[in-house]
Amino acid sequence: MYCVAKEMARFSAIDFSQWTDEDLILEYRMTQQREAFEELVKRYERELFNYLRHYLGNTESAEDVFQTTFLQVLTKCDQFEEGRKFRPWLYRIATNQAIDLCRKMKRYQVISIDETCDADPGSAKLADLLVGSETDPMLDSMNGEQTLQVRQAVERLPDFLRQVLYMVYFQGMSYREAAESLGIPFGTIKSRLNTAVKKLNHLLADNV
Repeated sequence: MYCVAKEMARFSAIDFSQWTDEDLILEYRMTQQREAFEELVKRYERELFNYLRHYLGNTESAEDVFQTTFLQVLTKCDQFEEGRKFRPWLYRIATNQAIDLCRKMKRYQVISIDETCDADPGSAKLADLLVGSETDPMLDSMNGEQTLQVRQAVERLPDFLRQVLYMVYFQGMSYREAAESLGIPFGTIKSRLNTAVKKLNHLLADNV
């Protein structure tokens, strides 16, 4: 009894806030320490929820997918490979869960995240419009009408283009992180991002 109590006290005294994401998921996998998993949820609660809310278009769906994503993290933590980064792995799970929901709801045309996009690099005139606050990157620099136009334009993009747009501009991922999250080549991320911005330029120009 003493040994069990001592071990439990040791766990409760750990400050997981200083641990890396990778150490937390490995710790949870090895010990099932609830606090390690809770620290991961806390770190990504706002960031991942905002990504899902933009991706899915409403709060209720984002909440559902957020929950199923971390349920998948729980059940698949043994598949997390030591030496890889946790964030892209998490976003890949979340994106796949979001795609599954979109298929069920039949709200969007779903295109495989493994499909490549061959396109010439486009301009990045809209980059400044897509960078901003955590709550809504577009609201800070545009009035209500402009915001609505950009939202509508983004929603008209194919799913595989919206994915990279949200990850790179909204979530601030590097191209390499986005590529790992979606399981596609680094060059494809650059191509898709350029294509997305180019298409948005055309869509918004039609509304001028």
